[in-house]
Amino acid sequence: MKRTKLLVSCGISNTCHYCLKTWPSCQQFARSPMSTLGKETGGPASENKRGLKAIDLVQRERESKGKPNSRKTPKLKETLSAVSPLQRRVTQLKQFTQQLQSVHPNVLAKVLHKSIVFQNQDVIVINKPYGVPVHDTTGATTSIQSVLPVLAKMLHGMRTETRLHICHSLDKDITGTLLLAQTEEAADHIHTLFKALQVERKYWAVAVGVPVPSEGIVDIPVIEREVTGAQPHFKMGLSPLFQTSADGEGVTRVRANRHAHSAVTQYRVLDSTNSCSLVELQPVTAVKHQLRVHMAFAMGCVVLGDHKYAHWNKLAPQQLPEGVLRHLGLEQSKARHLPLHLHHHKLTIPGFKGHRDLTVSCRLPRFFTSSVQRLQLSLPEKP
Repeated sequence: MKRTKLLVSCGISNTCHYCLKTWPSCQQFARSPMSTLGKETGGPASENKRGLKAIDLVQRERESKGKPNSRKTPKLKETLSAVSPLQRRVTQLKQFTQQLQSVHPNVLAKVLHKSIVFQNQDVIVINKPYGVPVHDTTGATTSIQSVLPVLAKMLHGMRTETRLHICHSLDKDITGTLLLAQTEEAADHIHTLFKALQVERKYWAVAVGVPVPSEGIVDIPVIEREVTGAQPHFKMGLSPLFQTSADGEGVTRVRANRHAHSAVTQYRVLDSTNSCSLVELQPVTAVKHQLRVHMAFAMGCVVLGDHKYAHWNKLAPQQLPEGVLRHLGLEQSKARHLPLHLHHHKLTIPGFKGHRDLTVSCRLPRFFTSSVQRLQLSLPEKP
C-alpha cells in the first residue's frame, strides 16, 4: 500500500520519491500497473519516455494531414480497374482533343510536325489528329489553318517566307490524310485537280450494320435541311430524284430540288460480322457530310460514333445493338463517348512537273484499330 501511494503521488514528477531515480530506470515503476497502462494507451508514460512536447504533437498532426490517406488508394484502384479499357481510351482521347484545341499554337504545330508522313518540294502530307478543325471556326480556339505559319518555320527555319496552303478539308472528327501545298503554283494545280474530280480519295469506316449489296454506288443528291423540335439544328439529308409510286409497284421521277447538291459515293465492304462491317468509301463528288449521310440514310448503316446522323429528326447519342455494346465493353449510357470511326485512309494525286502519280496513306488511329479488334473485324493486308 505504501509503494502504490508513492507511485501515485510521484506521477507529476520526473523522479521516483521511493528510490530517487528517474521513471525509466525505476524498478518499482516498471513493475507497477501504471507503467503498463502508459505503454498500451500511449498515455503520459509513453509520451514522457519519448520526450514528446506539445509542439511535437502539433507537428505530428500537421504532417498526418499533409499525407494522402492510404485508405483511399484501394478504392481508387478499384474504380480504375472497374472501367473498361475502351472507356479509358475514349476518355484519354477526349482529353487529348480538348488539349489540342486549347493549347498554344506552337504545341499544335509540333504535333502536326510529328504527324508528317510525306514531304517534297511541292506538297506535305500529314496524318490529321482527331478532333482538331482544319479551318478557323467559332467554337475552337486553335485550328490547323491558324498554326501553318509556325509549322512552316519549323520546316524551313525562322526566316522562311514559305507559306503552306490547305488543298482540301476534313471534318473536325475525321482523321487521316491531309494535303498541304508549299507553293502557290502547287496549290492552284491541286485545287484544279479536285474540282475536276481527278483526285482519288479512299476512306475507311466502321459501320453499324452491313451494306447490301456488299459493293456498289450511291447516287442520291444531298441537301441541308432544318430540323425543328426540342433542339433545332441544321443537318444534311437526302433529296432523291425518285420516289415510290402511289400503288407501290414502281418508282416515279420527281423534280430536283434546286438547293440540292449532286452526291455520288462508291463503297465496298472489306469485312463484316453479324452486326458491324468495315467499309471502304470513295467519294466521287465533294459535298459536306456526303459519306456520313449516304451511310446513315441511304444504306441504313450509320458510322460508329456518328451521333449527329444516328437519327434523322433529332440530336441524340447513337443507339447501338446489344451485341455491339457487349463487344465494345460499353453500356448504352456510355455510347455517347464513342468517337467518329471515319478515317481518310489514302489519297492519290496525278503527277505534275514531270513527277509520277503520288499515292499516300495514313495509318489508323489507336481507337479505330482497337474497335476493329473488339468487333472481330479484319483489316486488309498491307500491299
